[in-house]
Amino acid sequence: MSGVRYRAESADELVRRPLDDLHLIFHRRSGQTHLVASPVPEMLDALGRQALDVDGLCAVLSQDYDLGEPDQARAELTAHLDMLDALGLVRRV
Repeated sequence: MSGVRYRAESADELVRRPLDDLHLIFHRRSGQTHLVASPVPEMLDALGRQALDVDGLCAVLSQDYDLGEPDQARAELTAHLDMLDALGLVRRV
């Protein structure tokens, strides 16, 4: 999966509001509201700054968070990216 880069939907399209440990995200284009928990907000923050592949996202997030075992972290982030891509919150570039 490395090499496929992702970018978050533009800030104009996502209305994000923290709600304790959760975050509400309203996606203007789809009209859907999503309730997400960590690491999704952190992923969207990182992917809003630059397009990243899974390895790049792991590197960025590991600067501030303990992601655990690298292969497991990549697998989990890949699953999150697939879900976010299906929802339209990130896109492949």
